[in-house]
Order: sequence, then structure tokens, then C-alpha cells
Amino acid sequence: MAVPALEIAVQDAAGARAAVAGGAVRVELCQALGVGGLTPSAGTIDQVAAAIGGERVAVLIRPRPGGFVYGAEEIALVASDIADAVGRGAGGVVVGALTIDGAVDTGAMRAWVDAAGQADVVFHRAIDTLAAPETVIEDLIALGVKRVLTSGGAARSIDGVSALERMVQISAGRIEIMAGGGVAVADIASIAAAGVDAVHLSARRPADATAPSGPGGGAPEYDVTDGGIVADAAAALQLSGDGRS
Repeated sequence: MAVPALEIAVQDAAGARAAVAGGAVRVELCQALGVGGLTPSAGTIDQVAAAIGGERVAVLIRPRPGGFVYGAEEIALVASDIADAVGRGAGGVVVGALTIDGAVDTGAMRAWVDAAGQADVVFHRAIDTLAAPETVIEDLIALGVKRVLTSGGAARSIDGVSALERMVQISAGRIEIMAGGGVAVADIASIAAAGVDAVHLSARRPADATAPSGPGGGAPEYDVTDGGIVADAAAALQLSGDGRS
């Protein structure tokens, strides 16, 4: 069986280079990973696309932290940001919208799929806020979504393996199931055994921050992509693939 692809969430060009050098097939580019990720700047998209090739880059388009129920202005903003990211060479965009009663917002998603054109559309972990995330897989397939990032509805992917297995069965190869959410290298073999198409993690570590901080300046700490963690994750995936072949 094929080895699941490795995707790493990164925040800058240095992180993207470290991810690819460590064995990642692609990256999800965002900013503010500490709040679950937000839309990166245009300049960041340009730098990362130049560093590793835009076809490897899926850009998170999320206009604010908080929930995933969006108004008309926000939906229009996301559509504009999608078109801009794709125009800058991004091979994919990562989005997600829900209705107030806990269903996929198909109107928003259709607008965003249209804005993406030929680029891949990924539905992110908004799916994991639903009581039974596997029940919307058919909706996402019908919308033309390429893959879905999910922990199986659990806080950590390793705890959602049963749901991930159900999603893989439902998908029947029609949409990629990518496991993500609290993934540790030690979990990868068990997660891969669920039959997922890809595994996603952030591979972060705290930077050695020495810059001053204070009122209005924020904390000096920030995270960077750890190429060693990426390499360990890639090796774990390769071993899982060898074990399934």
C-alpha cells in the first residue's frame, strides 16, 4: 500500500524549506498557529512559493479566530483571499464553513470552490466541531473538495482513529482523508493503520527568543518548524508503509 503523504503546517519560508528538506510532500501555510491558524500575508505566500514551489503550498484562508459560521462580508473576503492566493501560485487552499445548526455551509463552500478554480480545496478541522464528522463526507465530495483535514472529531487524532477509519471507508477514494490534530511522531503508525491518505502536523518547537518584550509588544516566545521532528515523522510514515505492503 502507498505510504501516506506528510504535510507540515508552517508559518514562513524557513519553515517550508525545513519541512520539505525533512521529507514533507507539501505544507499548509498559515500564520498564528497558536489560535489555530489565520490567513498569511501576501508577502509570505510569495516567499514560500518561491522557496519550495507553489504547487507544494496549501494556504489556509481563515479571516479570524473563533467559530466557523461566517456572514456575507466574511464569505466574500475569503473568496477574494482565495483568488489572491491561487493567483500567487498556491496549489491549494484550506477553508471551512458551517451553518449555525451544525452543517456544512454549502453556499459559502460553493463560492470558495469557484474562487479556487483549478487549485485543490481542502476542508479543515471545522469538521471536527460536528457531533458526527463522518456524516458530511458525502457533502464535501459533492462540493468538489479534494481532501479533508480531520482528527476524527477527537482532541487528538490518535483518539479519533475509529472515526478516521469510517471516513476512509465512506470516502472510497473519492476524497482524501488527512489525519491531523495533536499528532505526535509516536502516534503515526497507529494513525496510518487507519488507511488515511495523509498525516498533518505542525512539527513546532519554541525558538530561542532573545528579543525584548513588554506592554504592547507581546511575549518574546514564538514557534519555528523543527526539521528533526519532520524527518522523524517522515521516517515513521515510511515504516508504516513498509509494514502495510
